[in-house]
Amino acid sequence: MSGLRARQKADRHRRIIEAAAELFRDAGYEGAKIETIAAQAEVSVGTIYNYYQNKGDILGAIVSMEVNEVLNAGQGVVANPPANVGDALDTLLGIYIEHSLHYLSKEMWRQAMAISTQLPDSPFGQAYTALDRALTEQIRALIARLQALGLVRRDIDGQALGELVFNNMNMMFIEFVKRDEARIAELRAAIRRQNRILVAAIAV
Repeated sequence: MSGLRARQKADRHRRIIEAAAELFRDAGYEGAKIETIAAQAEVSVGTIYNYYQNKGDILGAIVSMEVNEVLNAGQGVVANPPANVGDALDTLLGIYIEHSLHYLSKEMWRQAMAISTQLPDSPFGQAYTALDRALTEQIRALIARLQALGLVRRDIDGQALGELVFNNMNMMFIEFVKRDEARIAELRAAIRRQNRILVAAIAV
């Protein structure tokens, strides 16, 4: 019975997240109502509040789902990276960028960033920071793998380099979500252009 209850709970959670993601995209974060999310997910309003305190918590769960999916996809790149440093970084960062609008719209990203900035010590803010750290750690792991393969200089501080690569990508992603007309292809090209300078300095 416990296994059945766990599956039912996971199914309700999935339906709530999927319904909320669709409504946030279609009606906007402010326009989406908990009652409408519940109706679309075919659960009661009380069930939603059993899982989440407010819409911000639901948005946080969507962001977490998004980031965890790209982290899972990135594991393959870290384990078996392309033999060119620039291509390895581009492949990993490309997974992050290309998937970024799969569940979230730019308006949803802007709202998530605003909440994490305004309430950094809230559960949402702490979770958002932890996700950023996980992405940074995966980039650092890729650099360590490239160093082990003899593709990146061993005297390079891999931790600092991972932070540098992430922080630069994150800054450019923030600028990307600010403008609705900005395109993913443009963002990726800009990241590649800046990373070429870095690759030239670290590659063996």
